[in-house]
Amino acid sequence: MNKPRIAIYWCASCGGCEESLIDLGEDLLKLARSAEIIFWPAAMDGRFSDLEALADGSIFISLINGAIQQEDHVNMARLLRKKSRFVIANGSCAQIGGVIGLANLHRPKEVLQRAYIDAETVANPPRTIPGSQTASSCPLPRHLNRVRTLDQVIDVDYYIPGCPPPSELVKNAIFSLLENNFPLKGSILSENRALCHTCPRQGTLPEHLSVLRFKRIHETLWNPRQCFLDQGIICLGPSTRGGCRSRCISANMPCRGCLGPLDGVRDQGAKTISFIASLIEETDPEKIAAIVSQIADPTGLFYRYSLAASLIKTRHKGLGQTDGFSRETS
Repeated sequence: MNKPRIAIYWCASCGGCEESLIDLGEDLLKLARSAEIIFWPAAMDGRFSDLEALADGSIFISLINGAIQQEDHVNMARLLRKKSRFVIANGSCAQIGGVIGLANLHRPKEVLQRAYIDAETVANPPRTIPGSQTASSCPLPRHLNRVRTLDQVIDVDYYIPGCPPPSELVKNAIFSLLENNFPLKGSILSENRALCHTCPRQGTLPEHLSVLRFKRIHETLWNPRQCFLDQGIICLGPSTRGGCRSRCISANMPCRGCLGPLDGVRDQGAKTISFIASLIEETDPEKIAAIVSQIADPTGLFYRYSLAASLIKTRHKGLGQTDGFSRETS
């Protein structure tokens, strides 16, 4: 009897999603007995032509992690969609854009300029910036005009959230499908309640919460058992899906939103802004402005993982963006 086939691929990704798979440990052996991993460039040799040669729909599950940033990401995503019965967006970058989605706040050439020339840790005397044209006969992939989520270029069946996605969620998703237990298409395969509901500090949240000053974590000593919000430290637990076992909170760090929004929330950043605003009871506009000004880099904080999936997606004309920067790629 032929085993179900599984393909694993990464696009614009840091590699953390691959580590989540490795962290399955002995369950990888169970997976090897239940299915055949036929394509996994991070772990074994594989070529584009190998995928092209497969019959359409012959792959049972394709796990794709990473955001869509280059033309080759689009091509590979479309090919895997064509060859697969189920496609899973694995991790924050594939699901909602991830940290790399913050590149949409800048033009692609500005991102490359910073990465290869202006960054303090870069030594590049020739001031060379990689481009699609090279000295060899092998061109590099072209950058898209903005970072996209996986479902902005192909149809996606399921989503596993997290940066990186918790190994338990990855395991449950894969084996659920292998056992023919199919969730509703479009499901995000994690809890559908805010992280606060399972937070180990939940019992310290006061019935009435009001903030007069927002602090950054390096600016103060904080109680490792008390709710971060009650200490004036912004935590995105109220606007973030649970399912991570409060791993950041357990490490004495506030939630930064990597599991994305709950079902029915279109824009995680807007949801965060809403709950932050509810903590400010001041009515004087100048005092409100003074309180809000204490929040460093609000866009990078509220949209750290979800900018590419948000309602705004990118900078727009009138905010320093040129015509065409927000064009959709065909």
